[in-house]
Amino acid sequence: MAVRALIVFVIAVTLIRVSNKRIFGKFTSFDIVLGIILGSILSRAITANSPFVPTICAATVLVLLHRLMGLLAFRYDWFGALVKGHHQMLVKDGEIIWKQMSLQNISKKDLEEAMRNAGNTTDISAVKYAFLERSGDISIILKSDERENDQNP
Repeated sequence: MAVRALIVFVIAVTLIRVSNKRIFGKFTSFDIVLGIILGSILSRAITANSPFVPTICAATVLVLLHRLMGLLAFRYDWFGALVKGHHQMLVKDGEIIWKQMSLQNISKKDLEEAMRNAGNTTDISAVKYAFLERSGDISIILKSDERENDQNP
């Protein structure tokens, strides 16, 4: 089993390098699902619950499929939206869009945390836009400082 684990480790590192670094980053469900499935398949190769070579082939096929889908998502926006989803607007011009917050299960406390982290503010009226991104992160775009705009016509 130790030899199988060593071989699977080398193969897994190679597969991750082929797919790209996104698999285990905080990205879309598209990336997370592959990470979970890849771990499950490779564990079967280590424990000999499945034949070794077909299990490694299955893992390789999934990584190559992920890579292909990533390239298609890069090339075709509609495909990217299909497999990765869309961002959702949570705040517009300092006004919380409660319907969207409810649909996305985002609490006001979640939004306030994102404002402190990403926007460096605690004042909702200072927020031009807030989006729930495809990765699950909340991005904050602050309104520009009106005093600067008045000084620079």
